[in-house]
Amino acid sequence: MQVTTCPERAVMEHVTSKWGVLVLQALFDGASWRFSDLRRELEVVSEKMLTQTLRTLERDGFVHREVHPVIPPHVEYTLTPLGKGAASHLVALASWIAANQPEVTQAQEHYDGS
Repeated sequence: MQVTTCPERAVMEHVTSKWGVLVLQALFDGASWRFSDLRRELEVVSEKMLTQTLRTLERDGFVHREVHPVIPPHVEYTLTPLGKGAASHLVALASWIAANQPEVTQAQEHYDGS
């Protein structure tokens, strides 16, 4: 099987996209989030991009979308068990990056000075 047609690659792209990573990290706290709260948390994401990212992650089974039948509509997002597993790896990677940022900065400065 060619790498470009591998279904795992598409899922990897969804999870590791700029907004996919940030959505999974935000939802990792275990709380349910309303769309507007999630958008405020991520600050610069557009409504269209957040909607697209949430739909993609929901389709992949990482995010659960619950619509409460009230007016106006009340929608909440949470991680599924599958999403919690993926998010735990992203959170661990983010922690590793933060812990090693001084070394990365030093390597960048060394490279730029060469």
